[in-house]
Amino acid sequence: MKKGILIITTIALFFSSASAQLMPGPIQNPDNVSPVLFTIGDTKVQLSDFLYVYKKNNKDQANDQAALDNYIDLFTTFKMKVKEAHDLSLDTSAAFKNELAGYRKQVAQPYLTDKKVNDSLLMEAYTRMGEDLSASHVLIRCEEGAFPSDTVIAWAKAIIVNGLISGKTNAKMINDYEIKLKAKYKITKASAASDTLKVYNLVNPLRMLEKKFRGKPAPFDEIAFVVSEDESAKQNRGNLGYFTAFSMVYSFETAVYNTSVGKVVGPIRTKFGYHIIKVTDRRAAQGDVLVAHIMIKAPDGMVAADSIIAFTKIDEIYKKIKNGEDFVNLAKQFSDDKPSASNGGQLPWFGLYKMPPAFEKAAFDLKNNADFSVPVKTAWGWHIIKRIDRRSIATFESMKSDLKTRVGRDNRAMQGRTSLISKVKVENKFSEITSTKLEFVPFLDSTFWQGRWSSEKAKSLKKVMFTLGKTAYTQNDFAVYLESHQTKRTKVDNKVLIDEAYKNFVDDACVAYEDQLLDSKYPDFKNLMQEYRDGILLFDLMDKKVWSKAVKDTVGLRAYYEANKTKYMWKERADATIYSCQDAKTSKKLRKLLKSGKDEKTILATLNKESQLVVTADHKIWLKGDNEMIDANWLVGVSADQQKDKRILFVSTAKIILPSCKTLQEARGTITSDYQSQLEKDWVDSLKKKYPVVKNLDVVKLIK
Repeated sequence: MKKGILIITTIALFFSSASAQLMPGPIQNPDNVSPVLFTIGDTKVQLSDFLYVYKKNNKDQANDQAALDNYIDLFTTFKMKVKEAHDLSLDTSAAFKNELAGYRKQVAQPYLTDKKVNDSLLMEAYTRMGEDLSASHVLIRCEEGAFPSDTVIAWAKAIIVNGLISGKTNAKMINDYEIKLKAKYKITKASAASDTLKVYNLVNPLRMLEKKFRGKPAPFDEIAFVVSEDESAKQNRGNLGYFTAFSMVYSFETAVYNTSVGKVVGPIRTKFGYHIIKVTDRRAAQGDVLVAHIMIKAPDGMVAADSIIAFTKIDEIYKKIKNGEDFVNLAKQFSDDKPSASNGGQLPWFGLYKMPPAFEKAAFDLKNNADFSVPVKTAWGWHIIKRIDRRSIATFESMKSDLKTRVGRDNRAMQGRTSLISKVKVENKFSEITSTKLEFVPFLDSTFWQGRWSSEKAKSLKKVMFTLGKTAYTQNDFAVYLESHQTKRTKVDNKVLIDEAYKNFVDDACVAYEDQLLDSKYPDFKNLMQEYRDGILLFDLMDKKVWSKAVKDTVGLRAYYEANKTKYMWKERADATIYSCQDAKTSKKLRKLLKSGKDEKTILATLNKESQLVVTADHKIWLKGDNEMIDANWLVGVSADQQKDKRILFVSTAKIILPSCKTLQEARGTITSDYQSQLEKDWVDSLKKKYPVVKNLDVVKLIK
């Protein structure tokens, strides 16, 4: 969707230069046909097209005729470019059609769900995010679409596990379970030892637990360790730790949030199987934390020697903090995160999942304001984190947009879709003949489980399966659906699969039926899709005529630079280094090394033998305004010592660089942008000659 955002942004920016002040009122049009505002060549542009874009980009403004005229000119140029794209047949390409279809699918999503249900899901998710819950579980695996016999066996085991927890499981229940397993694996007296052992390994743990705790509740963690089919149970004994909304599949999450601490719930069915869940704790949500940090760069993959130096440096800083030295001053002096260092290392507020896991955990583990962490490693480097403050989760309104995105990606969104499907069925008098689906059962063979089944195998099936509105959906349609949605998969019962596939077929048909009506039912949707059509065409044409051309046309770019190079000038600059020393004695030693001609790397290696904090150096080419200390010592040579934050600082300036033209490489971004503007101007001038524009002045006057 990134390009889609660029497309809409491109249109908005195209009109942003018009500081329009006028809000249009009603147009007298008794025939309800939008009048023509202007023509571009042989293309008519209606007033309604203009008003949609105008109102969208200009809200709560006062009347101003000059601004309106300017906006009409911008809209005319926009439509002129779109016409050129049409005349070049860009709208007929497969790439354009596929891209537009992709955007339509995404734009349609909010319309293809029940808004009331979705709104309730947003509030439910927000309410749940106010709490973190801790739970343990026992998992009995059972694939979605499993054979009925497999589902029965998994269910029976889940019931036994639940009974062990409550003390209600008995030997008969386990014996019955064993009989089901033997039937499944076809165990007889003549069966191989390996098959018999398979059943024994499934039954014996349950039997041992039943004997050990006969009639008494068994410890949940022990049952999880022995029985759970979640591989992690061998390490965590079923304990999932703390989590909140969106951390688990929706059915699991709902079961936990609807259960009191200490209570057991289940079996709960998810896509993984059956869960027996025990809620162990509830607490207020973590919320957001405000911290400061000191960072020493040590990116992953750093040379070993440099990595050792980085750790030594962070460890020395940590010892200084432990000894009572001021965190803010140390951050200003030594942190490699320069944007935050100037503010004492302080970062913006953040919540869960916003920072690298190690950083996040260390920050939220700090119990009190002013507590600080041991050095923590992330992909960026080493950090010492100091807690400044904590707060509860943000307001619903501030989180609403993010919640919509997360709900849309989560399986809970299916509730809104399910509700919509029910409405579509009622509104369009859905009617079905359920017996027709059973006729497919014998037509599914081994090729289906291999993903190679052909609808031709069921070509004899032609009955109507259901109707929606005036549309009839036949068995042939369903066969094509089965073929297009098949994947290589584990074999399940044919009837189970047909039931599931038919339900999906009906649901998809209902959604598709509603999708076809969106343009006629929702003017906003129709207008937005028109905006995407024009936007894609404009984006692609602008890329071809202006943006990519400016990047690829190196000869033209060089010529433009040579003709305008005096527009791209460096102001006077200083090639200088700011040295920071632990004391005046060190500063004196450093000055001697500078005087003897030693370079920066040698100086640091010489003076930082005992500690990486003795001397630090910040060297670059400075512009005036970059640094107050550099500005105050704007001359070649070495400045006087200056004390700051208990350190001794001075500036060593190698040279003052006089004003000069930036090279093409140094100013490539700005030069390319200016060259693009020139290309666009020349192109628009040519379009104006190619497409004469005639405004309907009477219609223009009506917009008041």
